Amino acid sequence: MRVDLTQIQRWIPKQSKVLDLGCGDGEFLAQLRDSHSTQGLGLEIDPDNITRALSRGIDVVEQNMDAGLGNFPDHSFDVVVMAHALQVLHYPDKVLDEMLRIGRRGIVTFPNFAHWRCRLHLGTRGRMPVSKFLPHNWYDTPNIHFCTVRDFEALCAQKGIIIQQREMVGDGVISNVLAGIRPNLFATTAIYHISR
Repeated sequence: MRVDLTQIQRWIPKQSKVLDLGCGDGEFLAQLRDSHSTQGLGLEIDPDNITRALSRGIDVVEQNMDAGLGNFPDHSFDVVVMAHALQVLHYPDKVLDEMLRIGRRGIVTFPNFAHWRCRLHLGTRGRMPVSKFLPHNWYDTPNIHFCTVRDFEALCAQKGIIIQQREMVGDGVISNVLAGIRPNLFATTAIYHISR
């Protein structure tokens, strides 16, 4: 399981109702069900991922987040999770509002596009980086909004979103320490626990 998904499990109370936006193959919701006795629901648009999630016993709704989440009542979930999906949305700001309308708390993770390796690659080679961290070419990437730690925190301040906790993940032991000190430069992944 991805490190961001492992990290956020401790922010999810046992026996809570969890909505996972962009749940992928359902691995995370299955893990929460087994370890935290949660009641989970996933949202996904990829048919193959939906099939895999269903095979894990996960309830899944086929839905595009950009089309809105009006089919979910206010505060119908304890926690709404959106892990590594913010950057692929057309309207990430609206989806954040909907997350915090639907859930009492939200958890958001995303790749930090201000990481020093991205900056170095772009600065020295003049091309968008392709790496383990960013495995797509500029023309076939699902990422359409390149967000940084500072960008996300500025958006939260603008929208009156409270950052309850944040964690920054690097790509090794030393970079994890540096990510805590200078997150916009050293974090490869940003993790936020948010509320209104």
